[in-house]
Amino acid sequence: MGLKRRFEYFLKHNPWILNTFIALGSAFFKFIGLFVKTNPRLILFTSFSGKQYNDSPKAIYEYLLSIPEAKDFEFVWAFEHPENFPQVKCEKVKIDTWKYFVTSLKAKCWVASVNIERGLKYKKKTTFYLNTWHGPAINLMGNAVEGRSDFRWDHIDRFCISGNYERPVIERDFCVKPESLLLSGLPRNDELYNVTPEKMQKLREKFNVPEGKKVVLYAPTWRESTDGGASCNLKPPIDLEKWKKALGNDYVLFVRAHVNTREMLGIQYDDFVRNGSDYPAVNDLMMIADFLISDYSSIIMDYSILARPIICFGYDYEEYNKARGGFYFDLDKEIPSGICHTEDEVLNYILNANYDVECEKAKKFRDSHIEVGGEATRICAEEIVKQLQGVNRYA
Repeated sequence: MGLKRRFEYFLKHNPWILNTFIALGSAFFKFIGLFVKTNPRLILFTSFSGKQYNDSPKAIYEYLLSIPEAKDFEFVWAFEHPENFPQVKCEKVKIDTWKYFVTSLKAKCWVASVNIERGLKYKKKTTFYLNTWHGPAINLMGNAVEGRSDFRWDHIDRFCISGNYERPVIERDFCVKPESLLLSGLPRNDELYNVTPEKMQKLREKFNVPEGKKVVLYAPTWRESTDGGASCNLKPPIDLEKWKKALGNDYVLFVRAHVNTREMLGIQYDDFVRNGSDYPAVNDLMMIADFLISDYSSIIMDYSILARPIICFGYDYEEYNKARGGFYFDLDKEIPSGICHTEDEVLNYILNANYDVECEKAKKFRDSHIEVGGEATRICAEEIVKQLQGVNRYA
């Protein structure tokens, strides 16, 4: 796996070689596709490039399992390590293998949160491609990133968005056709619209959160590898003893690493600092969290649905801003906390927050970026059912 990641890193940072690789690989699989017959009932799912069984593809898959309209459909999930997901009872395939690519050519429908074609472009015209994506963008993405010009997703049939804020970003920086944008919200976030006190209490008991204590969720985004792709670790500049002294009597801290982060360095877990990275359902962590601390991650957008306080801990803001080439909006002006550059600012923010006021700020932020949600899973499933039943909504 280390060699694979190094190769991906090499391609990403050598645009000419990347574009040549894409052209040759795409042509090869388009040719192979001429000899692979489409299965009109087969759906291929992937989430975050096969790393996990979660996110919007999982929500759609489990919804389809529950409705009679999809009883004759066939399902395949692609994973980096299929053996790690025994709970998935349908057929599984190892991603980036010959069988994976042949399966993708057989499938009538693709459902992905990132991509199916692994950076290539070989979809058949008859294949229906639903890309749920993974949240409204904060940092520059796609072709907006310096040196990238390979994102041309004009062959995607439906691309989920949560509001009109996203339209120009997705159309311009990913080259998705305007008519392909599906104003549905994200299926993975549907349950965040229906949080009850009873649900939160059950989750608090599940996570063994002491009665009377509040929960802080720290979920930073990933940082680019500094060793040629061999690793992608993160070591936030925080002194957890200081955090424990300031917050330990009244709070529990859950630390959640991004899926692309191999390891969170310098973190020792105990009764105060809990490991949230190995828990599969990030929504459960958000539902019990009284505060979210993140940085430039789209989890900020997800959490804003709950209208609870959001803290942007941008300890490397200048460096990250320069490396990524900027953001889609002014973080200091739009994110409710502005940018907290140090851990002391973060702790002071939590300790001195007027909770109701901060909730109102989060609600205002949410309403400026997210317009729809709560029914996204059903909307996406209906799109799939129409296509697999041979109904063309544009006919």
